[in-house]
Amino acid sequence: MEPFKNLINRDTVATTGRHLRRAWPRFDQKRFEAQAATGLENLEFKARAMQLADALEATLPDDFNAACETLEASLAPPLALDAQGEPMKLGEAQADSGIAGWALWAAGEFVARRGVRDAVHAQRGLACLHAVTQRFTAEFAIRAFIQRHPGLSLDTLGQWQNDPSAHVRRLVSEGSRPRLPWGLRLQALVADPSPTLPLLRALQDDPSSYVRRSVANHLNDIAKDHPDLVAAWVREHLVGAPDARSALLRHASRSLIKAGHAPTLAAWGLASGLQGQAALTLSAKRAAVGGEIGLRVQLQSSARQPQQLVVDYAVHHVRANGGSSPKVFKGWKLTLGASEARTLDKRHSLKPVTTRTLYPGTHRIEVLVNGVALAEAAFKLEA
Repeated sequence: MEPFKNLINRDTVATTGRHLRRAWPRFDQKRFEAQAATGLENLEFKARAMQLADALEATLPDDFNAACETLEASLAPPLALDAQGEPMKLGEAQADSGIAGWALWAAGEFVARRGVRDAVHAQRGLACLHAVTQRFTAEFAIRAFIQRHPGLSLDTLGQWQNDPSAHVRRLVSEGSRPRLPWGLRLQALVADPSPTLPLLRALQDDPSSYVRRSVANHLNDIAKDHPDLVAAWVREHLVGAPDARSALLRHASRSLIKAGHAPTLAAWGLASGLQGQAALTLSAKRAAVGGEIGLRVQLQSSARQPQQLVVDYAVHHVRANGGSSPKVFKGWKLTLGASEARTLDKRHSLKPVTTRTLYPGTHRIEVLVNGVALAEAAFKLEA
């Protein structure tokens, strides 16, 4: 598989330089490309984007408004959306017509560096990000504005919640997430998420699934620090909810359901544990890194009424220091009939991922039914 970092490469640099020169004939394309491409292959993904941003700082106009105008004039047309409001893949014709894709991570970084200096710069920078986010995303760049100019930024997001572009409406939610992966943590919103709640309320029934998914992830972020707030949100907004909102609230609740958070489970009618028994068997006692292992969960109801169940499983991964840490994986959502026996099968991948290193040793797996651990088994992972 091609390394993710190669999404920013020498072709990215050359294309960016060409479109900036088209937008501003005085642009020093050679200087930009020399600085942006030097040693690029030796850098990791974020470092590549930051090096491009450094080159933009060195070559775009000193006047911030002129720099923003140059960037805006160099952009490709906005990314098209499909019938569900999801962004479509970047086409060759669009890439030829202007800057789009991962190069705009660097452009957003440039705007953030220059734009947070004062309120006048911030207002111009936010307007530029409004254009950038329609071709890629400005969710990383806008966080510096929210941190340094919270009043102006949140007022602007409040205006954008009604923007005709789904890309911009998504930025309202995604850019203000308290704990956005890869992004600057917005510690003030981690402590008090109330400033963004009116934005989420306005967007949770958005016609675009792209926007709604961001709202769900934003609420899931809030749940890590304010679980009772999100449980109350789910309880309030689940009443009379259309299918799309119910799906959003379910996605927003995923971490709390996995954790067995009682108020959230109650909001979904999952407050009671399994009436009956659960057993877990594994397909092997040993498995290798890169392979997989099979799980078989057997449920037996002793209830006289059907039971609504969420069955997940936690893998206690061995850590480098010899300890272990659990990671919960989604399993099944089901209705178990009165006195019914049900068998559930799943294959669990043991391939390493960028966010988790797999170490040899004994790994425990627990079955969680409505957040309660009811059965476990173990296997030995070998290198």
